[in-house]
Amino acid sequence: MPHAEFVHLRVHSAYSLSEGAIRIKELVELCKLHRMPAVAVTDTDNLFGALEFALAASEAGVQPIIGCQIGLRREDGPGHNGGVSPPPDQLVLLVQNEDGYGNLLKLVSHAYLDSDGSETPQVGCDELERLNGGLIALTGGPLGPVGRLLGEGQGPAAEARLSRLAEIFEGRLYVELMRHGQDAESRIEADLIDLAYRHDLPLVATNEAFFTAAEMYEAHDALICIADGTTVARDDRRRLTPEHWFKSAEEMRMLFADLPEAIENTIVVARRCAFMPERRKEILPTYPELDGRSEEEALREVAAAGLEQRLEDYVYAQDMDAAAREAAAVPYRERFDFELDVILSMGYAGYFLIVADFIQWAKKRSIPVGPGRGSGAGSVVAWALTITDLDPLRWGLLFERFLNPDRISMPDFDIDFCRSGRDRVIRYVQEEYGHDRVAQIITFGKLEARAVLRDVGRVQEVPYNQVDRLCKLVPNNPANPVRLQQAIDGEPALQLMQEEDATVRRLIDTALKLEGLYRHASTHAAGVVISDRPLDELVPLYCDPRSDMPVTQFNMKYVELAGLVKFDFLGLKTLTVLDHAVRLLHEKGVEFDLLRIPLDDEKTYEMLCRGDAVGVFQLESSGMRDVLRKLKPDRFEDIIAVVALYRPGPMDNIPSFIKRKHGEERIDYLHPRLEEILKETYGIAIYQEQVMQIAQELSGFSLAHADLLRRAMGKKIKSEMTAQRKAFIEGAIERGVDNGVAANIFEQVEKFAGYGFNKSHAAAYALVAYQTAYLKANHPVEFMAASMSMDLGNTDKLNQFRVELERLDIDLLPPDINRSGVAFTVESANGHGLAIRYALAAVKNVGAAAMEALVADREEGGPFQSLFEFAGRLDSRVMNKRQLQNLACAGAFDVLNPNRSQVFNAVELLVRHASVAQSDRESQQTNLFGDDPGHIADPALPDIDDWSTQERLGREHEAIGFYLSSHPLEAYRKTSQRLGVVDWADVAAERIRESRVTLAGIVGSRKFINTSRGGRLAFVQMSDTTGAFEVTVFSELLSDHRDLLESGTPLLITVDVQRREEGTRLTAQHIEPLEDAAANAAAGLRIFVREIEAVDSLAGVFRDHATVGKGRVSLVLDTADREIEIDLPDGYRISSAVCNAVKSIPGIVDVRDL
Repeated sequence: MPHAEFVHLRVHSAYSLSEGAIRIKELVELCKLHRMPAVAVTDTDNLFGALEFALAASEAGVQPIIGCQIGLRREDGPGHNGGVSPPPDQLVLLVQNEDGYGNLLKLVSHAYLDSDGSETPQVGCDELERLNGGLIALTGGPLGPVGRLLGEGQGPAAEARLSRLAEIFEGRLYVELMRHGQDAESRIEADLIDLAYRHDLPLVATNEAFFTAAEMYEAHDALICIADGTTVARDDRRRLTPEHWFKSAEEMRMLFADLPEAIENTIVVARRCAFMPERRKEILPTYPELDGRSEEEALREVAAAGLEQRLEDYVYAQDMDAAAREAAAVPYRERFDFELDVILSMGYAGYFLIVADFIQWAKKRSIPVGPGRGSGAGSVVAWALTITDLDPLRWGLLFERFLNPDRISMPDFDIDFCRSGRDRVIRYVQEEYGHDRVAQIITFGKLEARAVLRDVGRVQEVPYNQVDRLCKLVPNNPANPVRLQQAIDGEPALQLMQEEDATVRRLIDTALKLEGLYRHASTHAAGVVISDRPLDELVPLYCDPRSDMPVTQFNMKYVELAGLVKFDFLGLKTLTVLDHAVRLLHEKGVEFDLLRIPLDDEKTYEMLCRGDAVGVFQLESSGMRDVLRKLKPDRFEDIIAVVALYRPGPMDNIPSFIKRKHGEERIDYLHPRLEEILKETYGIAIYQEQVMQIAQELSGFSLAHADLLRRAMGKKIKSEMTAQRKAFIEGAIERGVDNGVAANIFEQVEKFAGYGFNKSHAAAYALVAYQTAYLKANHPVEFMAASMSMDLGNTDKLNQFRVELERLDIDLLPPDINRSGVAFTVESANGHGLAIRYALAAVKNVGAAAMEALVADREEGGPFQSLFEFAGRLDSRVMNKRQLQNLACAGAFDVLNPNRSQVFNAVELLVRHASVAQSDRESQQTNLFGDDPGHIADPALPDIDDWSTQERLGREHEAIGFYLSSHPLEAYRKTSQRLGVVDWADVAAERIRESRVTLAGIVGSRKFINTSRGGRLAFVQMSDTTGAFEVTVFSELLSDHRDLLESGTPLLITVDVQRREEGTRLTAQHIEPLEDAAANAAAGLRIFVREIEAVDSLAGVFRDHATVGKGRVSLVLDTADREIEIDLPDGYRISSAVCNAVKSIPGIVDVRDL
């Protein structure tokens, strides 16, 4: 079948972020449908999809033309526009050959790396003059340098610009004509044609395609509005036309029937472009510290020395003689020699040396590094090089699972660093291996189901509440995102809203078309590439606005296909927690080495058996804690197993594993010869390594062959499985196993392999889990302080830790301007052991930098003596009114003045005082007597009473994010017990499993939503003493109790509990004021009186409002030197009216139930 006589030379794929809406696969299918022999992708300013496009098109028999719409710097430069550079002109560059591809890589990289951060990526004509070889240029249409000048009426300038481009691209410049129906195109077309004929330049017709078909126009218009942050209804915004779609050759020939040469030239251009990027074999970087050795010699030397050190530190016992030491070393040396031979034969010596280099650099600088991650922990050579810290022989980890001589693939070390040190290590790699040879890897954010609904809703101006309600009906699973159509198919409420509401229908229809398109580019969290040459010779580079480090324009998959070697630098917060906890111990004079803690510590296992694992890495989820309580782990192998088992699939084996451990179920080893392999896991094959060992022991497979079997089982490729099954059974028969038994074992092993976990990874993460558990069990105060310091900005997490501290009977002291650090610190609690002091930087809206400056001043100048002395020392450039107010509300100034209301209202005065003192310091002024102005008498503070207990707690909650010194519900604690109230934390942790429970809570905020059926519901944020939770209140209950849902109101609420993947859902069934319920259930009141004058008012309340009853009333008088408690002689009925009247009396500090 003859091919079409037109080729699209200007297509924007989905990699023209938030602009192009043509996916690569769709583009290839369109070309096949229209019989187009070739197609060019010219994404805006980038080559993000170049390799993906080239491979997909060539595999489908379509010639890929690599191109880019690049920004060309305007020669008129900054001018009347306030000095701001005008937007660049558009120029289309197409690759002819390998030289052109290399030049385009450099041009696109320069456009990002060398452009000012405030301007669009662009290159200048001087760069085009240097890097134009092998490139064809199209003039760019109305937005190109020639078309723009013609449109502005600058004919001579346009001709001069065309002449210059013709000189640069001699014989390779085409004058581009477009007919999308835009006025700008028709106004300049005749002039473009005249210029082309006058300068003997060929014409070429393009249809700038942004979407696949005309009916996609409306959705694409919404996409442009998403990108530009505007709305569809606005007139003053960028627009395309319904003609910017991928037209057929016939439609293009009709469109340019009067200029057939412009159509024919598209084929000419396609024929001139005869290059596409292809897969490359990996290009390994060179290790720089060889000192005259080969990489092989260097690895052998360094690793051998490292092995001897490891043996000395971790294998040899003090009482071993020379013979015993040698015997202990033999298996390590044999395994080491085997691994080293494999590594050298595969050519990976340099890779191991480079990984070891930056890990050792980090460790020498006390940057925490994880003990290992992934299958790399199974290598003795890696252990010898200190790449990993887990003895592979001691824990039965296999090298072949990591590097298989029968399966040639790059080794892949994933390295965990503490978050704060990770960037330092990457900077070192840049310095050591070359700034132009090291880059991070790009990643692309997609318009997933919820995101696309929100974005489309915004640009279509659908009410926020309506959009939010739609989004809440879409399951949120970041690990495995649900497609929007799947969500609709599975949610009747979504279907109903789509059917009944035209606005919702339009929103969803648009969202379905845009879902999955790329929205933005960012940097991969871990991936770094290191090359043996400047990276822009191999891949295009990008500049993430948030980083000064280059980023590859190809994503993780395609950067490796381009030949680059990836190294994963992961940031693991737990390592920072461990390091911080150890530093806190060192500050107290406690010697501590994480790598030398005993792995059989009794206190640690006792704690885990109780399920006490809040804050423990990998083990802190409620489900995992439940498993620990049932399993009762008593050895490190149990923790490895739990890490491997607690996942979908293997989780089904947990009950059997627990029963077998406790002797409640018979252990089946499948065959006597497999007992040694399966004994550790009670006959259940949990690990992939066990599958490999079974094949080795039963069928005589080498471990390399066994690894191939494991992979085949995991991938379930039928033809490969048939061959492997035959080899397994035949091998087993040769080794004396019955045919039927061998076949049965193969089937069992195949099931294991389907869910088996990598033991090397499980063991490495189990070690980190054990280290955190050990610290919590043996040094809980330091561990909790370190854990809280890593979540300074996460108030929900901090509140969880607060609850845990309460359970552990560890005091959490309030923030203190004279004692708190930037982070959480450990201090003595008035002779009652150790306590944790609240972090200044954890107070809301104060900022870590300002708190660092405050603490530094205190350490240099000593504790602050008064509010005005504090203000006089304050750097007013880093501390403002809001920060001081929040510190006051949080109680940080209580040590200087316990009247928080007075401090809060004096903030303006303090800020002025600080500003004057700052000015005086900067001008070094003194008064006439030569005195320091700081000695002038302090101004008077506002003469006002402190806040009531309720207001004080409310302000504290606003400043900290939860109630710290006390909780409003503390006053109802005893009554709540009588009312059957449970703690939210127990519900969330599934310690309480009832489907209906009673909670007490303070209303924080609420959001009302109209339902599609005309009703209303509310989402109410509440908190109790253990944490925050959300309750859904439906129409009937809402109409009766809406007036109770005001912020700060204490409520008693009965809820139905539904447990879902995304969390626990609470639905209200009954609501009443807590004060009413408490009054009916209270045994009496305890009233705290600050001022004696309040007693008269109190007597009046009981005389006028209270009736005789059984409730006991006790007065607590706070005098200067002691506390006096007096019981009133009569009993009273304690109503909510009486409680409220008492609380409103000035001088009453607090009211609590008895």
